[in-house]
Amino acid sequence: MQIHSTIAGLRGTLKTAGRVALVPTMGNLHDGHIALMDQARNHGDSVVATIFVNRLQFRPGEDFEKYPRTFEADCARLAAAGVDHLFAPDEAEMYPQPQGYHIDPPAEQANILDGEFRPGHFRGMATVVMKLFQIAQPQVALFGKKDYQQLMIIRNMVRDLNLPIEIVGGETIRAADGLALSSRNGYLTEAERREAPRLFELLTKVVVELRSGNRDLPLLERDAMDLLKANNWLPDYVAVRKKIDLQLPAAHESGLVVLAAARLGSTRLIDNLEV
Repeated sequence: MQIHSTIAGLRGTLKTAGRVALVPTMGNLHDGHIALMDQARNHGDSVVATIFVNRLQFRPGEDFEKYPRTFEADCARLAAAGVDHLFAPDEAEMYPQPQGYHIDPPAEQANILDGEFRPGHFRGMATVVMKLFQIAQPQVALFGKKDYQQLMIIRNMVRDLNLPIEIVGGETIRAADGLALSSRNGYLTEAERREAPRLFELLTKVVVELRSGNRDLPLLERDAMDLLKANNWLPDYVAVRKKIDLQLPAAHESGLVVLAAARLGSTRLIDNLEV
């Protein structure tokens, strides 16, 4: 695996790399990331991973400074997974001057759900993803479905801006007890880790209700929120939305996803299940 810290170095190498499959990450890799790398091999001649903790998508007071940075271990995992190239720039390389131009997703996509609780997050995410697309110029890019709203925004950005990139969503990888793998799971205490699978269990119950014909969405969402609160969670939302744009579904509309975000102790967890 070749490691590149400069844009020029990566671009020079990729001139002869054939079809490029890109997997952007912020590092601290887990099995979910590696599953995306494995999937990427089926979509390109060269698999390119990126590691960059993007300051633009963190709000003041969030965990930018303490976000786990495990570069050597990440490199070992990527090499073992057969990744061809790793792009790992520093902030000066990605932002040699303050970023003046940004990608602003439509408010109806970016200011709902996670965007309501993390204002500006999707603006920063979309901006850095666009920069990575311009740097690597991939034919395919892969993102995990666990960050469902992120995936939706990236798909719509690529469509609206006519980017020649196929966006592939990777299925959420879970621990044996159902907890979605996440870099932030490492923040959980032992007791919190035992409690954390409740989020997946709750989403599963909502999906079962929906599939059985229960379409009282406000009640389903409220009951789920109450169950989390009763078990010492601080929920931001539990929401049933359309998969295509995460807007409220009409009566008896199909193609749904149930999404949730909640804080357990000091750790904010997100998850979702498609119906």
